Amino acid sequence: MNKFYSLAVIFAGSILLAFAFNMLLLPHEILSGGITGIAMIFSLMTPVNAGIWLIVLNIPILVLGWMKLGKIFIFNSIYSVAVTSIAMLYIPVVKLTEDALLSSVFGGVLVGVGVGFIIRAFGSTGGFDVIGLLLTLKRDIPLGFLVFGMNSLVVFVSGFIFSWELAMYTMASIYITGLVVDRIHTRHIKLSLMVVTNKGESVKKELLENLQRGITVTDGEGAYSGNKVKVLYSVISRYELAHVRPLIKKIDPNAFVSISETMEVMGNFRRDTSYQKQPKNSVSA
Repeated sequence: MNKFYSLAVIFAGSILLAFAFNMLLLPHEILSGGITGIAMIFSLMTPVNAGIWLIVLNIPILVLGWMKLGKIFIFNSIYSVAVTSIAMLYIPVVKLTEDALLSSVFGGVLVGVGVGFIIRAFGSTGGFDVIGLLLTLKRDIPLGFLVFGMNSLVVFVSGFIFSWELAMYTMASIYITGLVVDRIHTRHIKLSLMVVTNKGESVKKELLENLQRGITVTDGEGAYSGNKVKVLYSVISRYELAHVRPLIKKIDPNAFVSISETMEVMGNFRRDTSYQKQPKNSVSA
């Protein structure tokens, strides 16, 4: 049921994106950020629909992401891109209002709502989100900074191709989208995850296979029962929380799980690939 619910949420969010693009943003040549914005530029310069360009531009990015990021995340991202692209082929490109400012504001709000719920369902809209995640695996650069920089490039290009007035409307729309996404799901918040389980090896294996995070494993003992348990500790992003819960529940429904917000993270926040060389019960986070 969780999988079907996630797919339903991603489907609804993707349809909302397509509606906002074709009914509010594209008719006024107001662009979205990222790969979607580039697809919009190409669609305005060529007779090819933006939905087609969205698929073509995302294919190499998603293939690379499939190899480097979690398969469930990439599958959900591919599903979101496909639904958005197909919906953009059938939703007519018409103006709901002649006011470009109103279109940029409400278009930004609707895009933010759609993206926010897609992220909560452990997916993405592809494009720059995936590129940013891939880059953060190599360098310790904030994902938000990377995505904002790439989006700014789209705005800069649109200013030269169309007009700087429309470019400013685009920037306003992107800014509003970011605010709405943060209200729905703030991916920058870090969470401390502690799992106490008697199926430590299975839970550890499942998490390592599906997350780009390291895990510290220690031996524990129940004070009342005297049972030997494993204590797994990791720091994850809020972005990954929706994915972590069902993974743990699938392996050990009786596991004790504690999740708390982390004020600051120092050191390597990504998975340490040297963990395979360390002692079995000491995995660096």
